[in-house]
This record gives sequence, structure tokens and C-alpha cells, in this order.
Amino acid sequence: MSTKGKVIKCKAAIAWEVGKPLCIEEIEVAPPKAHEVRIQLPGFMFSLQTATIIATALCHTDAHVIHPKFTEPMFPVLLGHEAAGIVESVGPGVTNVKPGDKVIPLYTPQCRKCKFCLSPRTNFCAKLRKVKNLIADQEVMDDKTSRFTCKGKSVYHFMGTSTFTQYTVVSDINVAKLDDDANLEKVCLLGCGFSTGYGAAINTAKVTPGSTCAVFGLGGVGLSAVIGCKAAGASRIIAVDINSEKFTKAKALGATDCLNPRDLRKPVQEVIAEMTDGGVDFAIECAGGSEAMRAALECTTVGWGLCTLVGAAVDDQELNVSLTDVLTGRTINGTLFGGWKGLDSIPKLLTDYKNKKFNLDALVTHTLPFDKINEAFDLMYQGKSIRTILLF
Repeated sequence: MSTKGKVIKCKAAIAWEVGKPLCIEEIEVAPPKAHEVRIQLPGFMFSLQTATIIATALCHTDAHVIHPKFTEPMFPVLLGHEAAGIVESVGPGVTNVKPGDKVIPLYTPQCRKCKFCLSPRTNFCAKLRKVKNLIADQEVMDDKTSRFTCKGKSVYHFMGTSTFTQYTVVSDINVAKLDDDANLEKVCLLGCGFSTGYGAAINTAKVTPGSTCAVFGLGGVGLSAVIGCKAAGASRIIAVDINSEKFTKAKALGATDCLNPRDLRKPVQEVIAEMTDGGVDFAIECAGGSEAMRAALECTTVGWGLCTLVGAAVDDQELNVSLTDVLTGRTINGTLFGGWKGLDSIPKLLTDYKNKKFNLDALVTHTLPFDKINEAFDLMYQGKSIRTILLF
């Protein structure tokens, strides 16, 4: 029986309050309105139409909203932003996807009309409303209402995707179409972690052949940055993390050296400078926290060193930069979703994956049933997982 135009009841993980485990609940998912897509997520997928989530993965950003230090709490909320799924139905005006299409929901929209989307210089889109807090952005649909209801209460959306559910609704400018033969369980990582880290090296830092690089933080994003540095032809890639258990994986993916700041007798930036005749050409900071950001900047060489900021801790607000760092030629930039224009770039990244240009499988350390989502969070907090895939 067709579900088009009908409310769908399904399973979802709801965050009801700060610092508490997510609760598996039955929710109601309304049909998509104009320019929306409903997606079924047998992992995770996204779109502003109706679709099914097939597979979804866990990212530290999902944990920020329920952290006690997060500045803009919004509850109840349906988290999740790294997924792949299948379009169940679409609202009026949707032309880029159709029911049955495999898709990835994207937290970075691409309207293709604003001055940002029309510029090759950025992947930002004017539809991202809260520039100061991108995590809290897109908490409702464009008509200021939610498509999710649980126990009679309206539930907030999250980053325009909300993938911790069997069905979600997203905007048609937040969904990328995939080839019919795409393996949704693996390519869901293109929705955030891999694309962000890989793109930070390829698009934002623009790592050059023969260069030296340092990558701070070896989670899914940081390891993807290592992959990107290697793909760009870097001659030396120094991986930095306070968890030495991640070094084997980092070296397998392309790191030439690994450093644990807690094992060193002097600041890690000084050690890196000594190893590289004054500093690396490129540093990519994927851990978050002012101390790591400062170390990443200071480990780059004077004259032309570039520090690209990717990671952000939940309470990161600002970074103090000395005038000397700027005047001596060091540069800082930042990246959102690795600089990719999602609707245009995801299909190309999928082609590269199928052509074995990079290995997404190496980033997946655990696969769990969706009901074990809180166990997946624990694995992430304990540093025991890179990416955990949740399957319904």
C-alpha cells in the first residue's frame, strides 16, 4: 500500500534533554510539503522530500547538542546528519529527485541561486541561516514547522537532515542523488565525515605535491584528511592524537609519522618544527579546542604556512592569533563540509569511491543495530570507534 501523502509511523532515537541517553520512540513523520523530500533510511539518507533511511553513522557533532555546555539547547530533537537512504515521496515542485532514488541528505544546502552558490569560491549557501551556530541551524522546515511528532509533541529537526530515524523529511536543496548501484551502508560517510576531512585537504588547504602536512585529531574527519593529503601527493604527513591506538590506522591510510602530545617533553608544535626544518607547509586541525588550534597554527612554517581549521569543540568560541603569526606569512582558513557543493559534488565523490580512488571501508570500525545507538555513542566517547554504522 502506498504511503504517499500519508503520515508514517516509524522508529526514531529522540533526545529529550541535556546529557541523557537517546530514547528509541515511535514517531509520526508528516508527508513532504512543497520542495521537500521524505526519505527512508535503511541506513541514513537525506532530502526535503520523504525518504527512507537505510544506514546512518555517528559523528561527534551529533553529541554537541546534548552536551551540557552547548549554548543553544533545543528539545526534543531528532539528531543525525550522516546517512543514506531512498526517496519515499516528494512534495510539489521537486525536480532533482524522485521516489525510489538513492540519496544522501546534506546539512549544507545548495540552492544554486544565491550569490554564494553562484560563486566558485565557496560552498556556503544563503539558506544556512544561523551563521554563528551552524549546528543549531535548520531546526525546522522553511515554513517554521516540524515534520516530526512524538507523544503529541513537535520534535525539532537537526541540521536540516535528522537521520536517526527510519524516515526523515528534508529540503530538496539538501539532498544529493546517487547512482542506483550505490552501497548505502558505505557511502553514507559521504554525508559528513569523509567529505569534510578529505575536502579540507583537497579543496580548502589545497595541499600540493611534495609538501609536508600535519593533521591534528584522528577521528573519522582527521583520518579522511590524512587520505586527502596522501591523494594530493604530500611527501610527509604527521598525524597527531592523544590516543596512540589510532596510529596504526593512520599509518595504513598514509601517515608517515605519528605523535602523541602526552608522550612528548615539549609542545607538539615545537617537535613538528624540529622534524620539518621550521614547520610544515600545511596543518589541518580536526580535533577542536583552542590548544589544538594554536598548536596547529604554530607548527606551520613562517612565510607560507597554512592552517586549516575543521574541528570545533562544543564550547569553542574564539581563537587568539598573534600579530606576529600573521605578519610572518602564516595563514588561517576554515572549511565547512570540506568545501564541497553537495548536490554537485557528492555524485563525483561516489564515482571516485567506485573507482577505488579512496577507501571508505577503512573508516568503519563498528556496525550495530539501530537500537544500540547509545552503545555507539559510548564507543565514540571512549575513542574506541572511528565510524559506527547503525542499521535498521
